Amino acid sequence: MNDDPAITIYHNPACGTSRNTLALIRNSGVEPTVVEYLQTPPDRATLLQLIGDMSIPVSGLLREKGTPYAELQLDDPSLTDDALIDAMLMHPILINRPIVVTPLGTKLCRPSEAVLDILPSSQLAPFAKEDGEVVIDDLGRRVV
Repeated sequence: MNDDPAITIYHNPACGTSRNTLALIRNSGVEPTVVEYLQTPPDRATLLQLIGDMSIPVSGLLREKGTPYAELQLDDPSLTDDALIDAMLMHPILINRPIVVTPLGTKLCRPSEAVLDILPSSQLAPFAKEDGEVVIDDLGRRVV
């Protein structure tokens, strides 16, 4: 497996989607840089760069489930992007995941197979998600 510093995953090992995404990256023969973002959260500049590179609104990166989203009333339409970024920096669990950065783009990979759109290398073997759903067939082709 080749280490590839050009591929980074912002990963939460407790998240099945994140684990499946990491496994798909590895199934392409690459060992990415893994940033466990709950342990090592991105700084403001990095977070803004990721959001900009994904061309999504700041609110598009907020995770609601299992977070203090409701408690912090982050659905308030009067909140500015800066306030939402501040909340994500204060509570990294609010950052949706996994985010993958490759030479072909940056993407929030939900569902996990969305990573296939930005991986520079083909899949090397069949692949099924943890729940058994087949994503890559015996010929290395994406199953749709």
